[in-house]
Amino acid sequence: MPKNTYDFLIVGAGLFGSVFAAEMKKRGKKCLVIDKRKHVAGNIYTEKREDINVHVYGAHIFHTSNKRVWDYVNNLVEFNRYTNSPVANYKGRLYSLPFNMNTFYQLWGVTTPEQAKQKVEEQREAYKHIINPKNLEEQALVLGGKDIYEKLIKGYTEKQWGRPATQIPAFIIRRLPFRFTFDNNYFNDLYQGIPIGGYTKLVEKLLEGVEVRTEVDFFKDRKSLDSLADNIVFTGKIDEFFDFKYGKLEYRSLHFDHEILKTENFQGNAVVNYTDREVPFTRILEHKHFEFGQQKRTIITREYPHEFSKDKESYYPINDAKNQAIYEKYLKLSEENKNIIFGGRLAEYKYYDMHQVIEKALDKAKEISL
Repeated sequence: MPKNTYDFLIVGAGLFGSVFAAEMKKRGKKCLVIDKRKHVAGNIYTEKREDINVHVYGAHIFHTSNKRVWDYVNNLVEFNRYTNSPVANYKGRLYSLPFNMNTFYQLWGVTTPEQAKQKVEEQREAYKHIINPKNLEEQALVLGGKDIYEKLIKGYTEKQWGRPATQIPAFIIRRLPFRFTFDNNYFNDLYQGIPIGGYTKLVEKLLEGVEVRTEVDFFKDRKSLDSLADNIVFTGKIDEFFDFKYGKLEYRSLHFDHEILKTENFQGNAVVNYTDREVPFTRILEHKHFEFGQQKRTIITREYPHEFSKDKESYYPINDAKNQAIYEKYLKLSEENKNIIFGGRLAEYKYYDMHQVIEKALDKAKEISL
């Protein structure tokens, strides 16, 4: 094929690649989107099982205060009114999240904001001698005191990161949001919901009229694929793109155990976090509750964090000083490649929420079209 068969080869059919492809199509550009998986939508892929839209790669709740982004996605598909209100299970006792008056009542029996504030200050007082927290444990104790740390932070965080809290950097918890109202809404954003029919429907709408090839591994046929277009949009791991020239960036990975149950309602909530260290998984999702389902069966997913290896998916970048220094070298290298756009969590080695990815893709499409 001639070099200019496509204006853009887009590697990755997740949100960044799909939004970028949709915007380029509007501008009359020809794009080829490839993905190594059997499906589009990346980690927000949802699959219908037992008439329930299952979040195959973990829970995704769309939330934003950016009206431009909210209007953009709602022009593609209809969103429901789902509000994220997770529950924490610590050794069989349940606590509301995020930390609010319901949580403080469950912890200490306090019933007014003034009582709750006094209790929080009492808890903090024992750790006021720690001026410069050296690790996550010290940081959490300074911010919230012993009860909140031991029951709702310690075990969950240690499972997430696979190491004791004393070995996790303090910056992981910069602050603890306390709400002195009876409000279980996890996010503060103005807009929140989930696409009716699942996220795959949203991505398929974005990719209407765009050529898409799944089960195509860019790195296995790089030379041939690279010859198809003058420009590449790369949403995979930036260190892999440059053949790990400066070393490998570190990630945490996840494993999901899905189970169909012959019951209508397993836990009464879409997300329940398990915060004690002895339980091996971090949370259980019950997918029907994301869309207020009334199906006769239910599907749950146990989520297990673990160390990353080459045969596992990269989920969370470990943005400590060592990895950030390596990433900065790759970033500089990427800036020298003017015909390659790096976008998304893996390519930018940064934890993004969905609305942030969409905003970045919209801005990039606009920038290169000027």
